[in-house]
Amino acid sequence: MKETTIQLYDNYKMRNLLINFPNQIQQAIEIGNKIKFALKKSIIQNIVITGLGGSAIGGDLLRSYLSDELSIPLLVNRNYNLPEFVDESSLVVVSSYSGNTEETISAHMDAHKRKSQIVCITSGGETEKLAKKYKNNLIKIPKGYPPRAALGFSFFPILILLSKLGFVRNKQKEIRETISLLKKKSKTYQNLDADKNPALQLAQKFFNRLPIIYSSSEHFDSVNIRWRGQLSENSKVLAFGNVLPEMNHNELVGWKVLKSAMANMIVVFLKDKNDHNRVKIRMKITEGIVKEYAADVLYIESEGNSLLTRMFSLIYLGDWASYYLAIINGIDPTPVKVIDYLKNELSKV
Repeated sequence: MKETTIQLYDNYKMRNLLINFPNQIQQAIEIGNKIKFALKKSIIQNIVITGLGGSAIGGDLLRSYLSDELSIPLLVNRNYNLPEFVDESSLVVVSSYSGNTEETISAHMDAHKRKSQIVCITSGGETEKLAKKYKNNLIKIPKGYPPRAALGFSFFPILILLSKLGFVRNKQKEIRETISLLKKKSKTYQNLDADKNPALQLAQKFFNRLPIIYSSSEHFDSVNIRWRGQLSENSKVLAFGNVLPEMNHNELVGWKVLKSAMANMIVVFLKDKNDHNRVKIRMKITEGIVKEYAADVLYIESEGNSLLTRMFSLIYLGDWASYYLAIINGIDPTPVKVIDYLKNELSKV
């Protein structure tokens, strides 16, 4: 790929945001370390992170990452209202990058009515105004990013908050490893020589194909969600996926009839060294079934020692691959015009 091709299509400099993502994590850590909060930790019985799109994926990743450590439930809410169980013993994290997401604003008001303990994370907008009005705890993050490109800001300050509250142990060692690995990967993934860049190679394989992403449901279900979301928003392509073992009990049967459609699909298995042994076996058997119909089947394994690093190694690869696929498709990865259109139409009603 040529630098002139990047310049032609990447008008909003998404590539720079990807290159600097490890630095964004470091900045997010600094924001998290400065958090001062007024919360009654002793009465918190559950955690709800409410948000949509790029502002919710940080919550998904926290849910997956902390599933073996949190002793209280953590739920990600993507609705206008909160679940019935939410009350004054709930810690509600209101996550809206722009601060103007209508569903999140509605859920924020709902949390206030229920006298929940509220922490808002936003760059401004109505969410910041409500946080100040309601005297909520506020984590202010920088403006100027597409929400999906601000993952460091939506994930790490909340992780540090939960650590400060004593719900999870200190993660500084894991964070340092993650930043170190991603800095190395940043150098690799910005290389425009496809022979030396796995992310660009993957994008080339995705070209004119329908990606199907499979992963373990344990820890990596949210990474799977991230891959599909990035392919949709950055590359402007449909992407589907599921998790094992669940898909072995239903979706697997669907690999049968629509052979002409399946012949255009590329299947990616996201693997981790700590996947359950039975899931590893299931993946291998599933590969044997779907490769008869799919155009290609790929295995991509996480890298790193800690779970945090392994999750973000796959996230970062997927982010870069979706970026390069957009360029290959001749599309600017940053604008999401159909979402802007939808919001504009909703504002008229």
